[in-house]
Amino acid sequence: MDMLLPYSLGMWFSRRRRDPDEPLSTAGLVARYTAAGVVVLVSLAGLLAYIARQAGTEQAVAAATQTTSVIAHGIVEPQLTPEVVTGDPAALQTFNDTMRRYVLVPGSSLVRVKLWTAGGRIVYSDEPKLVGMRFALGTSELAALRQRGADSEVSDLTKLENQYERPFGKLLEVYIGVRSTSGQPLLFETYYQYDAVTDAGEGAWRRFAPPSLGALLALELVQIPFAWSLARRVQRQRQERVRLLQHAVDASDAERRRIAGELHDGVVQELTGLTYAMDAARLGQPDESRRAELISDASTRLRSSIRALRSLLVDIYPPNLAEEGLPSALAELADGMERSGIEVSLDADGAEELPLPSAALLFRTAQEVVRNVISHSGARSAQISVVQDDYKVTLVIDDDGRGFDDAELDQRSDDGHFGLRSIGDLLARAGGGLSVRAAPGQGTRVEAEVPLR
Repeated sequence: MDMLLPYSLGMWFSRRRRDPDEPLSTAGLVARYTAAGVVVLVSLAGLLAYIARQAGTEQAVAAATQTTSVIAHGIVEPQLTPEVVTGDPAALQTFNDTMRRYVLVPGSSLVRVKLWTAGGRIVYSDEPKLVGMRFALGTSELAALRQRGADSEVSDLTKLENQYERPFGKLLEVYIGVRSTSGQPLLFETYYQYDAVTDAGEGAWRRFAPPSLGALLALELVQIPFAWSLARRVQRQRQERVRLLQHAVDASDAERRRIAGELHDGVVQELTGLTYAMDAARLGQPDESRRAELISDASTRLRSSIRALRSLLVDIYPPNLAEEGLPSALAELADGMERSGIEVSLDADGAEELPLPSAALLFRTAQEVVRNVISHSGARSAQISVVQDDYKVTLVIDDDGRGFDDAELDQRSDDGHFGLRSIGDLLARAGGGLSVRAAPGQGTRVEAEVPLR
């Protein structure tokens, strides 16, 4: 039953799977951690109890063996005269008096003694009915007799030789080889009440249990504050991941709407107008000069549409930074600004041979800032520069537009424009940072830092 408890709990925890969308509770996490700790504590307590009792039992058996050895060599052997071995009544009575005075002490756990010959005859026992009876000795008993060794085992009370020990209940028997005064090998056997052995095991458990369990309980209590702190940290990180994911989803949705709007209001309208103009020219049968003028206007409008589409392609699928590098990608963005009528100064010499993750993050930042400059700043000129040192690389974008204040930036975020906020989160998670300095009528300066390691 004890072995089924951890298994059953393990099966319960494996079946109790949390819904990924279920909010994480700090108290719930700590409760689960504490419950697991309690299960481990109870398991360790059971293991310690078993080990302590086992050690106590082994010590008690060793003590009984040692006691029997002292009795056998210190008291029994000097009394083993040839008359005792042959069964002389007077000698046996003297031997019996010695046993009852020094060995079979009232109140002791030692309840029976026997003395055997190699042939299995009981020379002496404190139970007179056993004296003279013969029983076959076992292999280990014969080995102890011949080699003057010692051994012990739980007494088999079903054997006929142990019939008079049954009223004592479970017994531990210890036997040891001795020699008579004439050198004859004999076997001296003692029987101890097994309750003394189990009491010794439980005593060892009681000695070791309080400090051991106290230490384990103290460890569990000390770990709970750390578990609470860790659970709160996990909860905060999960909330941060959810927030970043929501920002990414909102930014992606806003980006799709922006591209759709630019296509509808720009290229689609331009191409639609061009189609109407070509249809009108075809129906009106213009002269050669009018036809040349229409062709020139159509070419100009088509080139404008192609440039707009190229700008959108850069937005949808950025340049291959791994092959072309960040300077080439920033040059594409600068060309888009110039096509929008903004004069651009680009200094990207510090952007060569950057690690790809750093380059990708800086390009994403520049893409978002350039888009804001084109759409909202009303700037006439802008400067893009990249500065690199041993530890970080910094992207700086300055424009001379109308700028903005913090309230306007907050309003844009409330309206669903999460670009700069999302970029700031990405830079922060990479160990960098984003700073925006602006004032109404004084332009805007954006600085983005990314660590190189």
